[in-house]
Amino acid sequence: MKLLSATAVVLAMSCASATAQQTLKLGHAFESSEALHTEVVAAGEAIAERTDGRYEIQVYPSSQLGNNNDMDKGLTLGTVDIVLSNNAFAATAYPPIGITQLPYIFRDADHLLAFTKSDVYRDLNAAYEEETGHHIVATTYFGSRHAISRDPIETCADLENKKYRVVPIPAYAAVADVCESNATPITYAEVYLALQNGTVDVAENPLTAMEAMKFYEVAKNILLTGHIIDSVNTVIAKSVWQGMSEEDRAIVAEEFEAAAARTADAVKAREQELTAFFESEGLTVREADRAAFAEAARAKLSLDDFGFRQEDFDAIQAIE
Repeated sequence: MKLLSATAVVLAMSCASATAQQTLKLGHAFESSEALHTEVVAAGEAIAERTDGRYEIQVYPSSQLGNNNDMDKGLTLGTVDIVLSNNAFAATAYPPIGITQLPYIFRDADHLLAFTKSDVYRDLNAAYEEETGHHIVATTYFGSRHAISRDPIETCADLENKKYRVVPIPAYAAVADVCESNATPITYAEVYLALQNGTVDVAENPLTAMEAMKFYEVAKNILLTGHIIDSVNTVIAKSVWQGMSEEDRAIVAEEFEAAAARTADAVKAREQELTAFFESEGLTVREADRAAFAEAARAKLSLDDFGFRQEDFDAIQAIE
């Protein structure tokens, strides 16, 4: 048997490395009908093509890889490689980044999207990465969060003592404190049943989520509070991001950023149509006095309570 020369061995190893395929699991809690899902699927296909098959991204929607908390922990445990999540969950590792989930910190979707191009956004993400090693590669607009209720609601007072479903994260749960509701932590996948059986009286989500999860079948009143202008990050696990070449990092970032932009456009467009859709389904949709709700939020919520920083708040407010 002939021995391979040292040069041949190096070439063989190089070729194997160049053609090796890495399969990455991307998990999220959203429905497969939502733009958040369809656009990351498209991004994964583009990444596979542009990297000559070095990366295959398998997307698991609808909490198939666990709930948001499970998937967030999975980035460190190695059970998931990429997640769609938001800063409420990132804040469990680095509290200041959760300031984006504070009620009424953003004026509207355009304010949020301008934030994603700002220095304060880059600084918060860099500090989160320094703390965890995980890399936020893109952020998209998920929608303005509103209240959907089994009973008619119009004012903050109408929410007093109501069982209000909240995401089991402090910054999200704070929305119940604003109107002295009874915060009831329930995961996204369980909200439909909770509204149906009366475990909760009220839930809060973007209109697109109410449509996708069919909450309108079990609750017939929507109050357009716009209390959180919500976003979703595409977060890549430390081990995956550090293992990528600079060339592949650039490709992955470009495709996920493009997917985020397409998602934001799709969500904004669909939000414009959904009031009429819900009314056609027999729901009552009311505009809230957002100034009154914002005033109540400012009176009840303190940045210090959540580990948020005044300088970050001021920087976000100054963004045009």
